[in-house]
Amino acid sequence: MKCYTCLLVLFLFPIISFAQDSTSTVKKRIYTTKPLKGIEAPTINGLIDEPGWDVVEWTSDFIENQPDENTPPGQKTKFKIVYDQNYLYVAYRCYDTEPDKIEKRLSRRDGFAGDWVEINLDTYHDKRTGFSFSITAAGVKGDEFISRNGNNWDSSWNPVWYAASNIDDEGWTAEVKIPLSQLKFGKNKEQIWGLQVTRRLFRKDEKSVWQRIPQDAPGWVSEFGELHGLIDIEPQKQLEIQPFAVTQFDTYPEEKGNPFRDGKDFKLNGGLDAKIGITNDLTLDLTVNPDFGQVEADPAAIALDGFQIFFREQRPFFVENKNIFDYRFANNQDNVFYSRRIGRSPQGSISEIDNEFVDKPTNTTILGAAKFSGKTKDGWSIGVLESVTSREIAKIEDENGNRREAIVEPLTNYMVGRVQKDFNKRNSFIGGIITATNRDLGDVFTIDEDDPNTDETSEVAGTRENNLNLLRKSAYTGGLDFRHNWKDRKYFLEGNIVASHIEGSKEAIEETQNELTHLFQRVDAGHVEVDPNRTSLTGTGGKLTGGKSGGGNWRYSAGIFWRSPELELNDIGFLRQADEIRQFSRVSYRFLKPTKLYRRANINFNQFTTFDFDGNYNRIQYRLEGFINYKNNWWTELGFGHKPRVFTNTFLRGGPRWRFSDENFAYLFFGSDRRKKFNFTIGYDGSRAQQKNFSFNRYVIRLRYQPFNSFSMSLNPQFRQNPNKTQYVTEADFNGTTRYITADIDQQTLSASIRLNYNINPNLTIQYYGEPFISRGRYKDFNYVNNAIAKNLSERVTLYDQNQISLVDDDYEIDENRDGTVDYTISNPDFAFVQFRSNLVLRWEYIPGSEIFLVWSQGVTGDGIPSDDLFKSLDNQILNQQPENTFLIKATYRFVL
Repeated sequence: MKCYTCLLVLFLFPIISFAQDSTSTVKKRIYTTKPLKGIEAPTINGLIDEPGWDVVEWTSDFIENQPDENTPPGQKTKFKIVYDQNYLYVAYRCYDTEPDKIEKRLSRRDGFAGDWVEINLDTYHDKRTGFSFSITAAGVKGDEFISRNGNNWDSSWNPVWYAASNIDDEGWTAEVKIPLSQLKFGKNKEQIWGLQVTRRLFRKDEKSVWQRIPQDAPGWVSEFGELHGLIDIEPQKQLEIQPFAVTQFDTYPEEKGNPFRDGKDFKLNGGLDAKIGITNDLTLDLTVNPDFGQVEADPAAIALDGFQIFFREQRPFFVENKNIFDYRFANNQDNVFYSRRIGRSPQGSISEIDNEFVDKPTNTTILGAAKFSGKTKDGWSIGVLESVTSREIAKIEDENGNRREAIVEPLTNYMVGRVQKDFNKRNSFIGGIITATNRDLGDVFTIDEDDPNTDETSEVAGTRENNLNLLRKSAYTGGLDFRHNWKDRKYFLEGNIVASHIEGSKEAIEETQNELTHLFQRVDAGHVEVDPNRTSLTGTGGKLTGGKSGGGNWRYSAGIFWRSPELELNDIGFLRQADEIRQFSRVSYRFLKPTKLYRRANINFNQFTTFDFDGNYNRIQYRLEGFINYKNNWWTELGFGHKPRVFTNTFLRGGPRWRFSDENFAYLFFGSDRRKKFNFTIGYDGSRAQQKNFSFNRYVIRLRYQPFNSFSMSLNPQFRQNPNKTQYVTEADFNGTTRYITADIDQQTLSASIRLNYNINPNLTIQYYGEPFISRGRYKDFNYVNNAIAKNLSERVTLYDQNQISLVDDDYEIDENRDGTVDYTISNPDFAFVQFRSNLVLRWEYIPGSEIFLVWSQGVTGDGIPSDDLFKSLDNQILNQQPENTFLIKATYRFVL
């Protein structure tokens, strides 16, 4: 590995470099609040006209933060804060010399549309996390949990609080009432919290702040001012119980003779969510038999490379406070905890015979889950998650009415534990994580298939028949991470390490070794091989990176991460590919002051190289990109890159290492002012490989229109073309030699997400989401791999001629040696996948924290005809098909005790 010295230099460069800092020290502002003490608390109606507000003075002197930092704002703002033993009260006066131009756009909660003002509270005073409460001029609330020093804003956090706004001749006013039970803080005589107040003046796209934060600051929360005067307030132990009831009615096309598909189903269900404050710092969240019927469907996707597709988490219980459990140890998607594993689709297969009908659950039932999480005043962040999913049974019935059952998912326990500790005046932290997955597979590991006494009709045998013996019995991971900031947080060094250990039957561990993530069976791998007798695997991964995150115009970082061949996280985490070592670096320049041309702009350069654990130098890539936001608020994003070396160990799915031709790529996106009632984005990204090995084109249009304040719509069509002369098809045996077969594919994909939002008032909204998705692939010019790492494409593969291949009854018959005898056959890989999914949701928050959902979900999934064009498939497979419908009513009531 001759490049290791170069990699070390690239990594150490940002650590030993010293750049001149342009940031002068900004004085911390302090606001001192006072208690109400015998004075009646203000009524939250948006009118600041009650005696309770008179106990403190206004504070003002806001400074512009965006676009022209450290200049006077376009309009003046002031606020005041009072409190009692149960609530924090905030009043805002947002002056506006043109009150008729105040933007009062309605949206659902966390929409952040139009003019708004918000307060950020760092109640832990850890300079990394905080709570944000926003109120718009139209009275719409927004709340977010801030983490990673402002680099992550989690809008899934939904506390119970109260707010109202009012427009008058001087501008607009707002009042906010925040229960102390919704905040987390330690027990001290006087609380000192980080404080920031931000106002957005919509028509100028201007943000002004109470505490100045320079554009080159290393973060957001670390730069807050301070809130003083909170004397003798008692930490509040939160106790909330939220039962729910769900009525669901499904309709779908009736299947003649199928007892499980008679055209309709009715379900009645219920469950419970709860929050229990163990201390004011630490909260226990519980859910029993959770329902996620109101959650938007996942977007459609198809992957020809065989890898799993990453979907974002949308279920409320797992989304809320997910930052506490986050442990991304390598790239952006690799994570020790991926909550979508809990409640996943059953993994067992069904051994069907002719004339049988199957009723298989679509998801695994979550019997219960609990989260214990929070942060103490001493800087300890703690998170423990425990969940149990049920054993799932598929029902099978033949045409004579004979029934049997098969286990398709075992009873499974999932556990995640996460901890971090701040020290060094909150400039550093060290943490750790552990996870465990345990499946109840019964006696599947002790069955002797040759034992004549084995009862093949037993439940255990059924488990084996349905491939549950290929599931891992247990999986454990552990990791340590750290971050150190210095020189006013302008420089950083961070790293982590992960170790995994899985156990299971010989069959399960052999299956793991052969999975696309690992590919121990690769024919040219000198460092791994399949061992059919193993019953466990242990692997490691990690990352070390450092750089400059603030101060002046320049930012840079560099580092290295690795994932050993044996690393396995996919029982409760997400790991796309093991067996990789990657070096990476990034340099960016930020234009901090607006000019006559632009409001803000930046230029970035990054590169990376990859190796495998066999010492193969697989890839290098360079990319240059830039962004500019013009003075009129239109914008452009441009990037291009070069891949002079592209090798992959996974393309032939266990075959030899494969070389793609050198590749160049580019993208260009531009759009109009997003504040306007109508705005758009138009974009293109694509790539080209040498010798026309492959190419990629993606065309994007995003249209958004808001004809009036309470209604908005958006349409986001995309069209993709991905022709490839060497798309992997399959492998076959030719006289004892493995043939890896590829072909020229013409793949086209069309999709269009549609969203409609109607807001009757801030607490009553109607939303529609729909997406048709069509992907079609046609194959021709079949060939087999001749020299997988040849630079020249013609040497890499050998084309079959017309005398060697013929299509017979939807199978390709191949007579490779031209002796008149078929040597092997492959199925026709042409495909057309068509899907339509939609959700129509009415959401009414009839009292704070309590909701009613009316939901109509619709879906159509089918196979089109590959020879048809995309729009004909849309007509035949979506518009002319009877859809599956789900009608759902869900009601929750939140008891705050």
